[in-house]
Amino acid sequence: MSKIAIYLNFQGNADDAFHFYKTVFGTEFSAPIMRIKDLPSDPNGPKFSESDLNCVMHVALPITGGTEIMGTDMLESMGHKLVVGNNTTISLQLDSKEEADKMYQALSEGASDQEPMRDEFWGYWGCCLDKFGIRWMFNVMNENYNN
Repeated sequence: MSKIAIYLNFQGNADDAFHFYKTVFGTEFSAPIMRIKDLPSDPNGPKFSESDLNCVMHVALPITGGTEIMGTDMLESMGHKLVVGNNTTISLQLDSKEEADKMYQALSEGASDQEPMRDEFWGYWGCCLDKFGIRWMFNVMNENYNN
């Protein structure tokens, strides 16, 4: 079943923020926190510093009314810089690649900062900053991946 999540970016303090939110909402993480060091090995992928390896790759926490917040640490070593405007994303978790492609195509019309839909280890993914400056993420999760 499709659902919507709010995706938050942090500059190295996602772990602290989500542990704080966990106490505020009195809920448990949807899945264990995934760190950069937990990524599948890729000899062609980027080389991460020791401090980057402990940064949060992905975390998910249910809050209220069926809403979930998710988050990640942006890595300065990868050229990521947190600024107001790139710290919040509406994440659409969709049921099929066809549905994701349709939504991506519509919302990316006139968009900037696009990441085309593609297969990733967790599922089918893409992202864009729409023509109104709202960031959208599209995910169709693999069956063997939980959040």
